[in-house]
Amino acid sequence: MKGQMVRLRGYEKSDAATLVKWFSDEEVTDHIGTTAFPVTRAAQERAIERTQAPDSDDKGFAIETLAGETIGDCGLRAFNWISRKAELYITIGDKSCWNRGYGTDTVKVLLRLGFEKMNLNSVFLTTLATNQRAIRCYEKCGFTREGLLRQSSFVRGQYVDVVPMSILRADWERSRA
Repeated sequence: MKGQMVRLRGYEKSDAATLVKWFSDEEVTDHIGTTAFPVTRAAQERAIERTQAPDSDDKGFAIETLAGETIGDCGLRAFNWISRKAELYITIGDKSCWNRGYGTDTVKVLLRLGFEKMNLNSVFLTTLATNQRAIRCYEKCGFTREGLLRQSSFVRGQYVDVVPMSILRADWERSRA
């Protein structure tokens, strides 16, 4: 699927090296609430294979600029087909693309995929309370804050609050009208 600035594509094994670079970078992982441990190419290749399996509960995609440069990782996961909901995740791993609108465009494409193609009723996510850039992006895309999970993540030796957010299909449809 394509947005105004990005296109989502399925992963290829060759993407594993790029993912290893991003997920081993403390500055990148600090924003997603994980600790940068050494990540192996073999582990990333297995993760790619899992997201590409037809029965996978994680529909992951590489984020590309319209010029074809791979800049991030995103997808929908943790599907609950009875409640018609899924969790959205996104990482813009290429730091030169931060604060340039790529994340917002990617989230919009993922919401279109979730609501139009997969018939979801809600999409949820969590983000660090310290990641104001992400919170602004999600709110711009129509997400609503649903509370605060106090000291729910451990980042660089400190506990950090986590903000759960969601968007309902009806809210998304109203925002597009």
